[in-house]
Amino acid sequence: MMTVPRSTRVYIWFRLLLLQASWNFERLQGVGFFYALLPGLKKLYRDEKLLEVSRKYDGYFNTHVYLAPMVVGAVLKLEEERAAGLTDADTLIDDFKEMVAAPYAAIGDALFWGGLRPLAAGVALFFAVKGILWAPLIFIVLYNIVPIWFRTVFYVRGYRQGIKSVEFIQQHRLPDWAIHTKEAAVVVLGGLSAFMVFSQLTHHQLPSWLGLLTLVPMVMLSLVARKGVSTLMLIFIAVTTILLVGVFWVDMVHLIDSWGIM
Repeated sequence: MMTVPRSTRVYIWFRLLLLQASWNFERLQGVGFFYALLPGLKKLYRDEKLLEVSRKYDGYFNTHVYLAPMVVGAVLKLEEERAAGLTDADTLIDDFKEMVAAPYAAIGDALFWGGLRPLAAGVALFFAVKGILWAPLIFIVLYNIVPIWFRTVFYVRGYRQGIKSVEFIQQHRLPDWAIHTKEAAVVVLGGLSAFMVFSQLTHHQLPSWLGLLTLVPMVMLSLVARKGVSTLMLIFIAVTTILLVGVFWVDMVHLIDSWGIM
């Protein structure tokens, strides 16, 4: 069976970094998907056959950008089988793309946008609060390590297993990892809030027991996170709580100053 050379597969991986460069409202990622896959198609087909196969990729496609490499890898394997005459993959490829696009998009949104991004931001904010200028770079590094790993490993897995690559996601329970990542982000943001509260209490020479008030927003954030509340709502609750606590600090400082206690 004719296979796509490794160098071409690596080239396809780099092209996947431009998956959304030609994003549009009609086909979404469809053009980018074909652009990434084209070098592999050129290795498998020639002339009129290449044109015929290429026309099959002029439609709609959309999934999470970090899980798209697994779909491309699996489709590339199916194209190898079709070029070798082992299967009639016309309908199979379309059905496979349609079947995995929406679930992969939902998993990716929850894992990366809803969990990993706020988690990395919360860790970087610890450094920012301490005045470390490298905090933005820390966020960029922490956030991009995992997506790069997913892009690489899942692309290889998709190519090796083809359609069976769906089982790989099921076995590793990525939806559960998305929930755990969101919970970790809530814990980190709650810890950051507590750290900021205690820092301000120390700065204003106020009783440290007031810091126990931070347990209330931490418990609230944990409860709403368990109920599947969106990250945007969590951030809104966190910011609102921090502002309320900040107002409380100011009022307490003015009150204590007026009493002449400090």
